[in-house]
Amino acid sequence: MQLVVRVSSTESMAAAVQTGADGVCLYAPDCGTKDCLSLSELQEAFKYCRLRGVKAYVHFGALCTDSDLLRHRDLVRAISAAGADAAVAGDLGLVRMIRQLAPDLPIFGSEQLAVHDLAGAIAAKKLGLSRITLARELSAEQMRFISERAEVETQAFCHGEQCVSYSGQCYMSTAVASRPASRGQCMHPCRTAYSYFGDAPGEHLSLKDMCLANRVGELERAGLEAVVVDCFGKRAEFTAMICSVYSGCIKNGTIPARSDMLRLESLFARDGFSDAYIKGEKGAFMFGAPNPAPDREARSAYSDARKLYLGDGEKPLVPVDMYLSARAGEDITLICCDHDGNEVVARSPAAQIGKKATTKQEIINLLQKTDKTVYYAFECRVDMDEGLRITPAAVSAMRRSCFDTLSAKRKQAPERKVGNWQPGLKRLAYDQAPEIALSFLRTEQITPEILDLRPQIVYLPIWRMHEDTKIIELLLKRGIIPCAVLDRVVSDKQWPEMLLALRELKQAGLEQVLCTSLGQPALLAPLGFTLRGDFGMNILNSQSIKEVKALGLSSCTLSFEQSFAQIKELSQGLDCEIIIYGRLPLMYTENCIIHKHHGVHVCHNGSMALIDKTGRSYPLISEKGCRNTLYNAEKLWLADKREDYSRLGCRTLRLCFTTENSKECLKVLQAYLGKAEMTPERATRGMYYRGNN
Repeated sequence: MQLVVRVSSTESMAAAVQTGADGVCLYAPDCGTKDCLSLSELQEAFKYCRLRGVKAYVHFGALCTDSDLLRHRDLVRAISAAGADAAVAGDLGLVRMIRQLAPDLPIFGSEQLAVHDLAGAIAAKKLGLSRITLARELSAEQMRFISERAEVETQAFCHGEQCVSYSGQCYMSTAVASRPASRGQCMHPCRTAYSYFGDAPGEHLSLKDMCLANRVGELERAGLEAVVVDCFGKRAEFTAMICSVYSGCIKNGTIPARSDMLRLESLFARDGFSDAYIKGEKGAFMFGAPNPAPDREARSAYSDARKLYLGDGEKPLVPVDMYLSARAGEDITLICCDHDGNEVVARSPAAQIGKKATTKQEIINLLQKTDKTVYYAFECRVDMDEGLRITPAAVSAMRRSCFDTLSAKRKQAPERKVGNWQPGLKRLAYDQAPEIALSFLRTEQITPEILDLRPQIVYLPIWRMHEDTKIIELLLKRGIIPCAVLDRVVSDKQWPEMLLALRELKQAGLEQVLCTSLGQPALLAPLGFTLRGDFGMNILNSQSIKEVKALGLSSCTLSFEQSFAQIKELSQGLDCEIIIYGRLPLMYTENCIIHKHHGVHVCHNGSMALIDKTGRSYPLISEKGCRNTLYNAEKLWLADKREDYSRLGCRTLRLCFTTENSKECLKVLQAYLGKAEMTPERATRGMYYRGNN
């Protein structure tokens, strides 16, 4: 099992390599985050890692717009030519572009894909990914189930900060600060304190850091190809300390000493560490406040950590086999081979018969003097005639010559195919009057008066629809399409119940389903539903639209983290939908925040909310599986912008109703249809006019 360390500087990269990392993950330039390397730094980093036998991966840490893809085109070609061992991406359009531009460059799926089930892993493989990052929320048992069946390599995080929301499904930084986490700009609003119905502020959204150093063996038995330590944005000393502990655990099959764990906690932890998810647990004990600035003990730990990667210089990481041959009257030959198939030869003038002959052991001792190089002698053999005198200088010179030539060969980038990618012609957008889709959380929000206004589609959570299948017949009689909304996270153990419910709904007349994650389309295709894609697939570019179409979707919902101007420029090769009203979902959490506060589930008692320091109230809705969705404090309001969103070429406009009662739903719909006037007290335009950086 590999140890992969995610870093943001060349110094941290060197610290990781020198303390046992098998691979490093470096951030591409212009990837949305300030802590990234330039192209020239990446190229040198690849050589540094190749020489030492360490894999170097390049992480594209942000979702992409069409203009981002055009800007990344030359970068993808360059990192492939320079010998990156893989590109790490979470944007479907970027995956498509890399696949075509650099067909030999492996692509790993990042945590932004939120792969949490076998179906998601299989879908990722079909998209051309050779490795996927599993969601942090999975247990070892769930990881093993996926890894054994997916036919794609899997990796998972083992150390670092944990977000309360599933990766790729958090939009809170966008709402609070117009800084999308999906574009590497998260402001971490979850780390601040919130109150619960006027109670004292607390860490209701701040999880303790993950630390699985004691459970490395479980991760290896789960079939993972690699575990990932997240040291992004951390200083080199931090990286060295973390990496040395995990490297020792993996290579020796041990757990860390208590003193090592205390050192790790002193560096950075939120009220200690948590390993709950890997055990299949969750609860209030996973939450914690950030520690203050490092204390004296932490500073001492940093001092010790510097010795780990600086020490006495270069650590020998590459094993080599050396074979020296000496015959009287012939040149001395030294053959040096690494374990990656590279072989080099050095020669010295013929050895002479001398008064004091050189022994084989003396030559072996000289060959083994590899100090201050990246090499160490794995096997040394000497074949020589008796009585020859070979000077130490000659042996050392040949050894140095071999190492210099071998280093040059190891630094060379592999030859790779160069593909071609073009964004393609822009598809004509939908040019008819857009359809209206209404999304409800509860059946009691749906009234005859609302249906009389003739929406084309009504979305309802699958379990609400399953509780009262008569709603399907009611909608169909009025010529309205009912569409069941799937849970955003469905574990492999939950899928049998979900599939059974869908079959029963199919018999009741349901024909359309809204898919919320990557793996759902392929899993549901055999059931004969028309499949639509929801916002959680994070569609920001034209290439992503092509990819989800290939997955079997008939339409897709565009990300609400882009501007109208960006949407208008998309090539909509598939029917597209946008959200134009409602409380936007900001987080989807595995941990039930409601249960955390009360100790029991009181979701049925009415609306729950978290209050920030400004008094803004964020509704909290319980989801199946003891999960939550946190919604924005302000509602998206665009009823007065009809001309703007009607010209975007989207086929469907969606109004989302969450906390509204039926009368409020009706009033909002009338306002959007121009049949009534309404001005909300507090509202937002979202990112549609501000755009993102």
